[in-house]
Amino acid sequence: MTPQLLPLPPTEKFNIFWDSDNLSPSQVSSIKNRHSNVKVALSLGGDSQYNLDGIDIDYEHFQADPDTFTECIGQLITALKRNRVISFASIAPFDDDQVQSHYLALWRKYGHQIDYVNFQFYAYDQGTTSSNYNGGKVLVSFISGGSGGLSPADGFFTACSKLKSQNQLHGIFVWSADDSKADGFRYEKQSQDLLAIPH
Repeated sequence: MTPQLLPLPPTEKFNIFWDSDNLSPSQVSSIKNRHSNVKVALSLGGDSQYNLDGIDIDYEHFQADPDTFTECIGQLITALKRNRVISFASIAPFDDDQVQSHYLALWRKYGHQIDYVNFQFYAYDQGTTSSNYNGGKVLVSFISGGSGGLSPADGFFTACSKLKSQNQLHGIFVWSADDSKADGFRYEKQSQDLLAIPH
């Protein structure tokens, strides 16, 4: 019997994808200081520089099988939580067979370590539901560019208010803040206002 070969670590260099002209580390800290219930996450790196609380796993193109993805990401989340580097983790699946096979395998084995599911409802028609992540805190979402799903202009916040009244609004996921700058982050501000109102 030969030992199973593990994947080699990546040798690529990562580029920062954070537009600090729009949202600087000091602005993130300021928002968090003013609103103690605000949590900020990123995909990889920058946790101490930006005073972040968690990570959002959003892989969409895989070069490994679901089991390898599950172990790599599951063990990463577990280690980061155990070492108190992060206080929460989220995943961002969407309705694609390959994406679902990887994320569902991760959810089945490490769902107890995953705090939120950023299901990309904006990529679907209105009325789409997500029942694959039972027990998960599914975040509602919209795309600030306005394409797909239930948009802020067409009832998104009405639906959020209804969910909040049922104690089912765990947070709001926005894609992408870069697209929101031209409108002065109007919908992000509306999201913050809605989330800040007591039940």
